[in-house]
Amino acid sequence: MRSMNTGKENTWCMGCGNFGIIAAAKKAITALHDEGVSLADIAITCGIGCHGKIFDYLNLSGVYGLHGRALATAQGIKLANPKLHVISFGGDGDSLGEGLEHTLFAAKRNIDITLILHNNGTYGLTTGQASPLSYTGYKGLSTPLGNVENPFNPITLLMEAGASFVARAYSAKIDHLSGLIQQAVRHKGFSFIEVLQPCVSYNNSYDLYNERCVMMDAIPFDEINARQLAKATEQIYLGIFKQELKPEYCEAIKVQDNPLQRAERLAMIIH
Repeated sequence: MRSMNTGKENTWCMGCGNFGIIAAAKKAITALHDEGVSLADIAITCGIGCHGKIFDYLNLSGVYGLHGRALATAQGIKLANPKLHVISFGGDGDSLGEGLEHTLFAAKRNIDITLILHNNGTYGLTTGQASPLSYTGYKGLSTPLGNVENPFNPITLLMEAGASFVARAYSAKIDHLSGLIQQAVRHKGFSFIEVLQPCVSYNNSYDLYNERCVMMDAIPFDEINARQLAKATEQIYLGIFKQELKPEYCEAIKVQDNPLQRAERLAMIIH
């Protein structure tokens, strides 16, 4: 297997939770490759933000998209070539702010894409404005007196939207996150992983997560229980909240005459 390193200079802040995410992603993709998944069959997309720099550091094909459009390009890639394993990396602002509509509709369609959400609760790249996931009271450039809004709960939001695999991880628990990424990529349908990712510069939440994060023993027995656990604050639960099999979008609309297959048929005719 070729190296996934690109040699590009890494400009994340020292101690950033993104280092844990890229380490887990590399470990997961290596494991998938060992199971027979070719790197040529993996495509990635990103939006704009600190999370998006991961595109420069992973030696994989894909599209570095516009702000909030990572899932729009991911869906285009999947529709053009349903054989690909498409992984989209998004920030909490990028995916649940500018790109909220794309995220919700990708989940609603249950299209076979994996979204890894880098949740640092702030717009870190633009120096700390409040994001859709910033806690009430968060003080940043856009909310110097404290954020007065309630944040989205991404787990319950994506469950309601229709995602068929929904999970939460913590960037400091690399092995656990790696395992979730592998399961998400193998899952047939829209997979969502919220990754709690401290921003050491503008929202350093390591102490909070180290104190409160706990692993669930199993997938919750029903959606009501899953929602209760997802909303808990005294303890922050990690693991899979939902995993179900239901019709996948590309198969449901019978995407058979896609650009890849037309090219393959033309190549066969020529030869």
